[in-house]
Amino acid sequence: MINKLLIANRGEIAVRIIHACRELGIRSVAVYSDADAHAQHVRSADEAIRIGPAPSAASYLNIPSILGAARTSGADAIHPGYGFLSENAAFAADCEEAGLIFVGPPSTVISRMGSKIESRRLMEAAGVPVVPGETPADQSDAGLRRAIEQVGLPVLVKASAGGGGKGMRVVHQATEGMHANDADNAIRAARREALAAFGNGTLYVERILERPHHIEVQVFADDSGHSVHLFERECSVQRRHQKVIEESPSPSIGPELRDRIASAGLAAARAAGYRGAGTVEFLVDVEAQSFYFLEMNTRLQVEHPVTEQVVGVDLVRAQLLVAAGQPLPWQQHDLAQRGHAIEARIYAEDPDRGFLPQAGPLLLYREPRFPGVRVDSGVAEGDDVSVHYDPLLAKVIASAETRDLAIARLTAALREFPILGIRTNIPFLLRVLDHSLFRSGGMDTAFLDREAASFVESPTTQGIPAHVRTVIDAHRQTASSSLPAPELPSRSWDPWGGIHRASVDPTAVGIFVGPSFSSGVYVASAGNRTWAFWDGRVYCLDAGSSARPAPPPSTARAAGQPGVPHALIAPMPGTVLKVLVAPGAVVSKGESVVILEAMKMELPLAAIEDGVVIGVRCKEGELVDADTTLIEFTSRPAT
Repeated sequence: MINKLLIANRGEIAVRIIHACRELGIRSVAVYSDADAHAQHVRSADEAIRIGPAPSAASYLNIPSILGAARTSGADAIHPGYGFLSENAAFAADCEEAGLIFVGPPSTVISRMGSKIESRRLMEAAGVPVVPGETPADQSDAGLRRAIEQVGLPVLVKASAGGGGKGMRVVHQATEGMHANDADNAIRAARREALAAFGNGTLYVERILERPHHIEVQVFADDSGHSVHLFERECSVQRRHQKVIEESPSPSIGPELRDRIASAGLAAARAAGYRGAGTVEFLVDVEAQSFYFLEMNTRLQVEHPVTEQVVGVDLVRAQLLVAAGQPLPWQQHDLAQRGHAIEARIYAEDPDRGFLPQAGPLLLYREPRFPGVRVDSGVAEGDDVSVHYDPLLAKVIASAETRDLAIARLTAALREFPILGIRTNIPFLLRVLDHSLFRSGGMDTAFLDREAASFVESPTTQGIPAHVRTVIDAHRQTASSSLPAPELPSRSWDPWGGIHRASVDPTAVGIFVGPSFSSGVYVASAGNRTWAFWDGRVYCLDAGSSARPAPPPSTARAAGQPGVPHALIAPMPGTVLKVLVAPGAVVSKGESVVILEAMKMELPLAAIEDGVVIGVRCKEGELVDADTTLIEFTSRPAT
């Protein structure tokens, strides 16, 4: 058995692996960058080793530092989690050469299946249908443009390495004439993002299918040649090719198609000579009852909890057992789907501002506790959400006897998940869960894009009631004086866990304070609405409401009158990836002028109106703070 495991990752997956280690009696070792010195995974592990000063993903990609940490700690195994080095064949090979158990498939299998190009060829040889596409040997812009023309529009330009929606761009327009730049921009952006995320800029071209479902099959194999599938997950609710809500079983396929897809997933694993946990992804044409191999992820998936909940297994525990040379803990006839499970990913992002990633302190963070609800997270109240990493905060997983009840449980849990200090996608998730097409199971991979208008939060006309303001102002003025004896809130259940009512006014406004609140934070509740007051601003903690603080201007400090200077402002901390304009350039409203990189994402920033560039106040490679002036403009006079 493994004695000591080093976890080469961070966040919620590192915490999840630590919990599995504790159950098996394996000592856990966390690694961290300076930005993560006080992170949840560092606090949870038995030991923690600093692997570099870089407060960015670079620390977790530094193979010599990670292997050095394994030697220093005496670890005999390494778990890569997902993301970072989990699909890096060179890292797996280095672990093997160093005599360390790598919790995952052999390096040769990662190399074979980690390349989407190579895995497509292997699947074609194994008789598994693949999405039509081209894998050009000529990786120049011109070579990829020719591949786009051969496949036919619309197409997806995709990174061969990695996953998670990184390094992917859609091309809708022609590749010649006035629209040639659309293809070139897509190719260059996909390559840049792939190099930044995976260190590999190899691309290929794949046809976009009309309204497919994204169905994936969880597979598992051991060293003895035994392999099983653990059924499918429906992952069609996606934004920017990043999964948002996942569930099992899929509501869109029947028993016959389910068996065919699961069998194809198992055939793919066997063809690859697979070992450990993996996921085979398919695009499914439900109407035609046909499906196509998309890719194989040679690692654990973010959405693995829905399989654990609906099949009743522990995939991380099984990973550790198989990596240690033990046989699979189950055979195919032991496995069945029972009930329904659904997962929502909680991101630090602002849906009302183009899903702009958010960074900052978690002033209030209270996870919901409901029957049938599981929360996997890597943060706690008081933590800082860093600009340097993926904005995923937590995953909320609800399970029940039926899909409708699982959705109801997830909805209730999200409504009782107060987070203060940054904005999250919880209001957006609630609107998706309530959408009729989602409820019917009819969503496809274009669902979120096609229905985008129905998910936009309309401005509220309901302000903060005057009597609530009066009570909270009075309470703040007397906060230094002794408070009344605490009593339980009026709700039958306290979603904020230990926050006690400090005063009650005749109009039924409850004022709550708690020992773990940051200084000066107050929460007021009236009827079914709840607000937090902090730093002179009002936050709404009701997930479905829009009464939230107005964010700082992200694009301009002043309305551009003709001839009057105005500025493009950094909406959050990040690295200036590209400056697309120079002084004197004439720009149009909506034209991208700077590309910022933050939280492993490219963020194109656009001019808010027609204008002329009069100053460039940033340079490529520079790390800028939020609200930093990037570009200055003068508005063009009306013609």
